[in-house]
Formats: sequence, C-alpha cells, structure tokens
Amino acid sequence: MAEHRAEVVTGAAVLAVALAFVIYATQGIGLTGQPDSYPLRASFRSVEGITVGSDVRLGGVKVGTITDLQLNPQTFFADAVIAVQTPIQLPTDSAILISSEGLLGGNFVEIVPGGAPDNLAPGDEIEDTQGSVSLISLLMAFVGGGSDSKASEDTAP
Repeated sequence: MAEHRAEVVTGAAVLAVALAFVIYATQGIGLTGQPDSYPLRASFRSVEGITVGSDVRLGGVKVGTITDLQLNPQTFFADAVIAVQTPIQLPTDSAILISSEGLLGGNFVEIVPGGAPDNLAPGDEIEDTQGSVSLISLLMAFVGGGSDSKASEDTAP
C-alpha cells in the first residue's frame, strides 16, 4: 500500500512540473495574448528570423509581441501587426527595425522612438522600417569583395 502512495505522489509531481512547463512555454511564444495592448502595423522588406510571437523591444525591454505576419501581394513586403503595451505611447516619427541578439542569438523587433509631439494611435502604421540583414549575404559580399579586389591587383600592369 505504501508503494502505491509513493507512485501516486511521484506521478502527481511529474504532472505538476509538466503543467508548469506548458504554461511557461505558451507565455514564451505569445499564445497567452497581450493584456492591455494596442495594435500597430509595419511593412518590412524582409522579416527573416521573425515569427508570430517574437519580442518587440524598446530600450532592450520587451514592450510587445508580433501578432501577425502576412505577405502583401501588391508590394511584396511582409506586413506585420505588433501588439504594444498600452502604457507605451510612441511618437509618430518612431522607427522599427529587426535586430539580432548577436552572432548566434535570435532576432527581435526593436522600436526606436522619435521626437514628434503626436503619438501613434491604435492601428496606425510605423513607416520608418528596416528589415533583417542576412548574415550569409554579408559574409558572401565580404568574401566576394576581397577576391575581386585581389584579382584586379593581379591584372594591373
């Protein structure tokens, strides 16, 4: 009888840990929603590394999440909807860009506030955007640029 109690207690503890992990994981990917937030829109040339649920940061602090990403068939840009916490009021000339946490880190969306006296209203579009920069493209340009300049030096009289 004592063996069965130990098994039941161990099973309950495992289920509690699993439930806590599931709750933590859904909060981490943004499935729980943003209470007290308002939507803003932005259109990026490239959103490589960003998905629905990615962090939106201001000064390094998370102030929102990406709630929707769609390809615009007219412009061929990626249209994003961002949920920003209500206490954060952004000036109309704010910029938004995709940043990287480092060489091996993930990408996130960074908001750079402007200095305009008026604030963005819910549903407004942040027009000053900068898409993600591909590390592979930069490396290929660096490697390719280095070999082109060396070849031109070799052919010079």
